Amino acid sequence: MIQLENISKIYGANTENRVDALKNISLKIAPGEFIAIIGRSGSGKSTLMNILGLLDRPTSGKYHFEGKEVSRLPIDELAAIRNKKIGFVFQAFHLLPKTSAIENVELPLLYSDRTDISNLALNALKAVGLENRAKHNPDELSGGQQQRVAIARALVNEPEIILADEPTGNLDTTSSKEILDIFRKLSAQGKTIIIITHEEEIAANASRVLKIVDGQIDSDQENRNKTGNNIARTEQN
Repeated sequence: MIQLENISKIYGANTENRVDALKNISLKIAPGEFIAIIGRSGSGKSTLMNILGLLDRPTSGKYHFEGKEVSRLPIDELAAIRNKKIGFVFQAFHLLPKTSAIENVELPLLYSDRTDISNLALNALKAVGLENRAKHNPDELSGGQQQRVAIARALVNEPEIILADEPTGNLDTTSSKEILDIFRKLSAQGKTIIIITHEEEIAANASRVLKIVDGQIDSDQENRNKTGNNIARTEQN
């Protein structure tokens, strides 16, 4: 599904403040994988997320998405791919405050070319267990519920990839576990899940963990010992 070939990203290339955010990253991601990309602040993981999500372009290298080289596509074509193929979840929920949960979930459909969008938003809320909160505004929901609405919004266009940037960063332990349970269920349904995190306890819930250090992949390992209960164990300790 995704193949990066020698991807580099440089900011301020011709200035004294040059930053080599990514350095010759090569990476393959297969359909249905549940991947965590972990690294410290400034490691390059957020830059990698932006490139994977077609929110930014690499300075050099090639990005093949479903067999098509996309790194130099026009902005409107990239936007169309994002809308159809990728759902985004962020640490800050980015919900419109005076808009109901179901209306927030419906927002991506405004940019969709689908002919039949009936019930898509309600189905997405059902997928995260919040159909009974469809008419509630964000200030009437807990943090965990708000993040579930954000996940429903990411799901509403039925994308193949969910890209989540620190999705549990603003949540308590119980809510974090609920969010990770949802990601595991989506992975079991065949969605490709990519989580960006700086927490090893979160990364341990994925089936594959990539560690980014100074703009390079330091390690890429299968996680054969994941249990899905890492956050709860950490809380007890």
